[in-house]
Amino acid sequence: MTFEELGLNEQLLEAIGYMGFVNATPIQEQTIPIILGGNDLIACAQTGTGKTAAFLLPVLNKLANNPTKTTNTLILCPTRELAVQIEEQIQGLGYFAGVNSLAIYGGIKGDAWTQQRRALTEGANVIVATPGKLIAHLQMGNSNLGDLQHLILDEADRMLDMGFMDDIKQIVSHLPKKRQNLMFSATMPPKIRKLAKELLVNPKEVTLELSKPAEGVLQAVYLAHDHQKVALINGLIKNKEQYTSILVFSSTKKKVNEIIRGLRTKEYLVEGISSDFEQTEREKVLARFRRKETRVLVATDVLSRGIDIKDISLVINFDVPGDAEDYVHRIGRTARAQTTGVALTLVNEADMYKMQRIEKLIGSEVPRVAIPEELGEAPKWKVSKGGGNYRRGGGGYKGGRKGGNRGNNKGSGNRSGNKGGYKRGNKK
Repeated sequence: MTFEELGLNEQLLEAIGYMGFVNATPIQEQTIPIILGGNDLIACAQTGTGKTAAFLLPVLNKLANNPTKTTNTLILCPTRELAVQIEEQIQGLGYFAGVNSLAIYGGIKGDAWTQQRRALTEGANVIVATPGKLIAHLQMGNSNLGDLQHLILDEADRMLDMGFMDDIKQIVSHLPKKRQNLMFSATMPPKIRKLAKELLVNPKEVTLELSKPAEGVLQAVYLAHDHQKVALINGLIKNKEQYTSILVFSSTKKKVNEIIRGLRTKEYLVEGISSDFEQTEREKVLARFRRKETRVLVATDVLSRGIDIKDISLVINFDVPGDAEDYVHRIGRTARAQTTGVALTLVNEADMYKMQRIEKLIGSEVPRVAIPEELGEAPKWKVSKGGGNYRRGGGGYKGGRKGGNRGNNKGSGNRSGNKGGYKRGNKK
């Protein structure tokens, strides 16, 4: 379905056309008519499906048709990076419609704080905020939300994971009772259902297929001891010009600097980012990565959700995420907007059970690829009790030698299969 068929305002259609978009994604096609109809909504779809535009377009459409000088919409999201990104999209889409907006988040001083206070008291049309910082303003009396018509919770599951449940309820107590509520989430655990029941009124529900990586992501697993991982990554990306933007995920902030030191080279720039960084520095690092001045960015899960960086060609999980859902979000940073990409996960003995949980979640085995012989002996694949042994076609490391040509065809299994799988990754 085209955006024109959705009946959007001509000014919005002009902005969408200027950005090069014609057809709506499935989540946009299903949710925009519901929101335009004034219904509350709970929508569930994985990262990279166009959720942000799904709620922005109908809200901006209403503002374009009925301009106001007060705050019409409040969008709550878990991180400052996501707040900035959403506000940037509002600026792009709302430019022709005359809609003004502001992002409110922590880590700012002086003039920026004054600007946030003024937006809340004088009425920016759309406020995008992290819960903690918005509460700080509300407690100081910096708000004028009496005319609010839309409350949107983006990445609702992530906000609850981060402990924002009470903050969200406190914020809601400052809002008009009559409003349209929209909740967007990548997963639908019981706590999301509970929150939806408390906040939403007779909501419509839209759920796309959950917990499945995009079809364009070529996945592979390398079994490797921790001391082999940095050398393995260096070998994987050296002289591979097709990997122009590489994102390496670490599960801990402590490891970020260690990984950077191991990957640093004179040939290209390697940088890192985590929640320990000041906001201004984080924005500078992300800007350099977007401009491809930085080839390798090492990050914690602060970048696994909501951050839209185009054309990431390779995602590497330095270690396996503890939450199986986070794996889907991490590798969702590549192969966005129906493109292709490669996602590699380095698995030590301690993380094998986590990889089993991931494969159970996504409903398929991720091919095993042998590390180069010069790195030494890799861990042997061990299956925890009741986990299945994943030896089909040489998928398991022990089964690799028996996998033969099937390993070559699938890019998994024995050492010859490693070459086949890696060439396939290069080709894509």
